[in-house]
Order: sequence, then C-alpha cells, then structure tokens
Amino acid sequence: GGGAMAAVRDVEIDPEGTFKYILVRLQRPGGGEQRDIVRGTKAAEFHNHIFEKVNPEMEKLGYECKCLGGGKIEHNSKDKKIRVFGLSTGYGKADHSVTVEILKKEYTDYEITWSDDKK
Repeated sequence: GGGAMAAVRDVEIDPEGTFKYILVRLQRPGGGEQRDIVRGTKAAEFHNHIFEKVNPEMEKLGYECKCLGGGKIEHNSKDKKIRVFGLSTGYGKADHSVTVEILKKEYTDYEITWSDDKK
C-alpha cells in the first residue's frame, strides 16, 4: 500500500452529464498489487480516447494498464444520482457492478445504480 498507487484516484469522472467511461485494471509488472479504477469524461468521443490518456499516466507511475471494458455514466450531481449502463464497442461491456462498488467509495452519499440497458 501507499506510495504511487495511493496517489492514483479510484474515480475521475465529469461532475455532470452523460458520458463514456472505462474500467481499468492497474497492475505492477510481474504481478504484485493491482486495483481497478474508473475514468469517464464527455471530452472523449470514443472509449479508447480515455484509455489513451490514462495509459501513459499510469505507465509513468510504473503500472501496466488493462481496459476491462466500458459503458456510460449518467451523473446527476443535483439529485446525487449516478447511473451506469451501456457498453464499449471496442472494449466490450465493463462489469458495471464492479464500477458501482468503486463509485460508492468516492460518492458515499449518492444513489448509484446500473443496468445493461443501451440507453
């Protein structure tokens, strides 16, 4: 624990709106510690745009990155609700239940749900 991995935030998503997200596994080369992080932003037109930004950042910190899939996040900060749904054409569908557990660590007072709906 501690060190560089502690500096990596579990969740970095836009504060409002509906946008693409990916679930990324970070791992030390040759095994060792690993963890999953959630990244999502409206700035990304495609899921791989998010990965292409995260990957070099994490490599600098000494991690290998693997995209576990993607989907969409609908973030309603006013009502404190997050909905996780959809999938990534390129990466496949993330395990949204895992994503929800990670989001709950960051957004403790939110109602967070997921579904396999496309919209």
